[in-house]
Amino acid sequence: QVQLVESGGGLEQAGGSLRLSCASDTIIASFNAMGWYRSAPGKQRELVATVTRSGNTVYGDSVKGRFTISRDNVKNTVYLQMNSLKPEDTAVYYCNAESRLSKNYWGQGTQVTVSS
Repeated sequence: QVQLVESGGGLEQAGGSLRLSCASDTIIASFNAMGWYRSAPGKQRELVATVTRSGNTVYGDSVKGRFTISRDNVKNTVYLQMNSLKPEDTAVYYCNAESRLSKNYWGQGTQVTVSS
C-alpha cells in the first residue's frame, strides 16, 4: 500500500505564496504520474497539476502561470509551488499517485486558505 503525506498548507493572503509537499513511502520513479488535485466546498475535485515519470507537466487552466509542480526522485517527494494566490484557490489539496497498473493513491489532504 502506498502512503502519501501532504504538508505545507495553511493561511495566506491574496498575492502570497505557499509550497506544498507530498512525501511518498514508495519510490516515485515507479509511478506513471504524480499530481495535485483540489476540492472546494460545493465544487467537484479538479486537477491542479500533474507530472509524469518522464517529466511532462499538465496544469489546470485556473493555475497556469502561477503554480509549478516539481519532483525530487531522491527524496521521493513532489512539490507544488503556488504563487500569486487568489481567494478562489482556497480548497483542500490532495496528492495523487498513479501506479504503472493505473491504480490511484491519494493523500489525506492539506487545507489551503487564501484571504482577500
